[in-house]
Amino acid sequence: MARPSDIIVIGAGIVGCAVAHELARRGASVELVDERPVGMGATQASAGVLAPYIEAREESPLLGLTIRSLDLFDDFVARASADGGVAVPYHRTGTLDVATTDAEMRALRAQADLLSRRDVPAILLDRAAVRAEEPQLGDGAIGGLMIEAHGFVAAGDLTRALVAAARRHGAQLIEQRRVRRISGRDGDIVIETDRGSLTGNAVVLAAGCWSGGVAIDGITEPVPVRPVRGQLLWLAWTGTPLRRVTWSSRCYLVPWDDGTLLVGATVEEAGFDERTTVAGVRDLLDAACDLVPRAWTAGFRGARVGLRPATPDDLPVIGPSRAMPNLMYATGHYRNGVLLAPLTAQLLADAMLEDKIDPMLSAVSPSRFGDL
Repeated sequence: MARPSDIIVIGAGIVGCAVAHELARRGASVELVDERPVGMGATQASAGVLAPYIEAREESPLLGLTIRSLDLFDDFVARASADGGVAVPYHRTGTLDVATTDAEMRALRAQADLLSRRDVPAILLDRAAVRAEEPQLGDGAIGGLMIEAHGFVAAGDLTRALVAAARRHGAQLIEQRRVRRISGRDGDIVIETDRGSLTGNAVVLAAGCWSGGVAIDGITEPVPVRPVRGQLLWLAWTGTPLRRVTWSSRCYLVPWDDGTLLVGATVEEAGFDERTTVAGVRDLLDAACDLVPRAWTAGFRGARVGLRPATPDDLPVIGPSRAMPNLMYATGHYRNGVLLAPLTAQLLADAMLEDKIDPMLSAVSPSRFGDL
């Protein structure tokens, strides 16, 4: 596409804010628009875990994408924090994936073999070693896999840093506007909202699970992104904290410097229902306490809910529309929105401003779902 000078980014979650910052710092004029305050969609219920070798275990495009994006994270956080003037809690202390059954232990051995072939530092632990590594584990732990490259980031703080950084580079934040339609007019793109219209040279649709609700001229079938509810608990920990992100087949635990512990996350096909539920809270509490019995003594700070944007093949939708010139998609990141934010921003900025189409975009192209 011809280099656009005015770009509208729809969606102020972490992906949209990352894209807005990257475009603005490269010199584009950017407007970031959302119905909700910054980061109050799926992002506000994210634990910020950065774990490609757990979340994407198979040899797949997702694994390649998440590994590459993790490699960008140190510079990504440092730049967002410096440009935005916001401190962003960020740790690369690794993850401990815990097995409680023989089948899970076999899966960890297979994962360790895969990581060894990739020259990724990881340590397979037996029953005694996993307890020595994390003394607070319950009796059910029979082994584990420690992956040193993993980490976690405060997703809300990072999103606020990104939007502040984008604004320092001239971007405008437009809140409390619901985008209804994207239209072409005289070579420009018009964004119709419930409070008037916006006009630009190009648009990035980064509205998460709400992306399919935006009508687009010339497109009859919307991008197939559906909401998957995820509930997350916020606990006040007492005593010695966990040493790192601790993972099981039923939950993960993220220990923060302020003494709180995040417990995530449910995976529920509940449509656009954003309620916390008794069942969700109970399931997570039971899972956390089985994994680390000391969780029974924690205080309960609350629960959060986010609707994660999933696609039929569990891959994000990133790249240009075939039906509308100068429309780019950046949606469908499901459980990896935080992890994939820096790479998504880089790929889109390269394509829109430098006319560089990365080969990785072929696996996540909107065209795999038809004439989008």
